[in-house]
Amino acid sequence: MENLASILENNSSVKNKSYRKGEIIQHSGELNAHRYYVKKGIVRSYIIDSKGKEHIFSFAPEGWIVGDIESLEYDKPGQLFIDCLEDAEVMIFDQDSFSITSLSNQEITEYTHLLYRRMGILQRRVLMLMSAPAIDRYQYFLKTYPELPNRIPQRMIAAFLGITPQALSTLRSKMTFLEWP
Repeated sequence: MENLASILENNSSVKNKSYRKGEIIQHSGELNAHRYYVKKGIVRSYIIDSKGKEHIFSFAPEGWIVGDIESLEYDKPGQLFIDCLEDAEVMIFDQDSFSITSLSNQEITEYTHLLYRRMGILQRRVLMLMSAPAIDRYQYFLKTYPELPNRIPQRMIAAFLGITPQALSTLRSKMTFLEWP
């Protein structure tokens, strides 16, 4: 939503911050009631399980919002790590950023639709992880994030899909073979 950036830029409580590739914006366990609008770069959110394995929850390229929803809503320590996969510029905002009465009904409606679209993408992802074959999950990833395959490591795409990097390589080879005339 193009208007979201302009709404945030006109709000004095919103902070602009630049981060370097690999820099962690939020650690698991932190009490952090912020949301991050990505102006430039790619940010990801993930957890690390008890065995030290990373599980990627989401990617947030330009124009996307990322945050630990449970931490935000219930004011408790977050579960997610959020870091930068590229140098990034983000706008940091909190719950009160949209309680400003100067927002028009159209702006509020657009912001609400943006959030519902993102929730829909996450719902579809969870349902696909529970029931869809890897090739369907990969095709949905390509449709949802068309600009990411050349910008992030294949091992992270594999982790996001819930498969091994070797399985992703095999899957990509099969898809290339199927597309061959």
